[in-house]
Amino acid sequence: MSEGPFRVIQWATGGVGRAAIEGVLDHPDLELVGCWVHSDAKSGKDVGELVGRDPIGVTASSDVDAVLAVDADCVIYSPLLADPDVVVRILRSGKSISTPVGWVYPDPATTAEIEAACVEGHSTLHGTGIHPGGITEVFPLMLSAMSGSITGVRAEEFSDIRTYDAPDVVRHVMLFGAEPDVARTSIMAGVLGHGFRQSVRMVADELGFDVDPELRTTHEVAVATKPIGSPIGVIEPGLVAAQRFRWEALVDGEPVVTAGVNWLMGEDDLDPAWTFGPERERFEIEIEGDPPITAVFHGFHPDSIASGLARNRGIVATAMHCVNSVPYVCRAEPGIRTYLDLPLIAGRAAPALRR
Repeated sequence: MSEGPFRVIQWATGGVGRAAIEGVLDHPDLELVGCWVHSDAKSGKDVGELVGRDPIGVTASSDVDAVLAVDADCVIYSPLLADPDVVVRILRSGKSISTPVGWVYPDPATTAEIEAACVEGHSTLHGTGIHPGGITEVFPLMLSAMSGSITGVRAEEFSDIRTYDAPDVVRHVMLFGAEPDVARTSIMAGVLGHGFRQSVRMVADELGFDVDPELRTTHEVAVATKPIGSPIGVIEPGLVAAQRFRWEALVDGEPVVTAGVNWLMGEDDLDPAWTFGPERERFEIEIEGDPPITAVFHGFHPDSIASGLARNRGIVATAMHCVNSVPYVCRAEPGIRTYLDLPLIAGRAAPALRR
């Protein structure tokens, strides 16, 4: 393996993928050498064109075999949903993976094939991201070091979903704009829960909580009381315009580690009348201990709906966590490596300020 610059393939070019490409191009220790795309319309195009930049001499391809044949150290794997078979192929080909779509803290009982692929390819798999993948576990664990006798940990997101530029996902997967009973059947509790449950268990295990065998999952919805304009069209009264999810690790039935998501189509005309509260959109961490700690993180959310649709800061942060992880992942021992295994991951100075 090279010692840098590390050669990177970007896998998928949705919002996270496009932001990751920009991040790789601007990172002093990385070199973009390949790109897999799902769409035939993007295949054959220069990757620079896909992100609105000048050509860079790297051509996107929808041919998995062709992309796997590219000599690279690491793949930033960011499709909407993970395909474990593809992940195994990438790892067996000798390429490590940094990904925001899983494996933050997987159950060892489910990872034998992936671990074998890592051994065969001398490669590493690291799950990262933002929430889950960063704020849900890295930040709470960091803050917990400054407290003792901890009785509870909470990591929670408060976001205006109108800034998420993926209307098909918002309407057809997240089921905003659906009848409440239909929205409660959304795969999101399961899809999101696959990651959040791992995050909750990581925090609980590292802090030493003797948690109950089963985590508790809750999903609540709020409906529009008047027509609400949104990027997916008007949400009519009685249809879902806000959702809350909770994943909780329990000790004797009481929550000790909680990950939460609050997604609202704005704060007006909702039943129940949910709001973001005085701190507005944010991520929030709370440690119940001695001393108690609360940290509120602003800056991951856009200043307006229009700016969020143009460039969503949370999406960029997700991508940059993947990008900045690459050198650390490439230097790690083969296998699945979590935040508990890697050193502190850091970003890089702006080009004009570098040594």
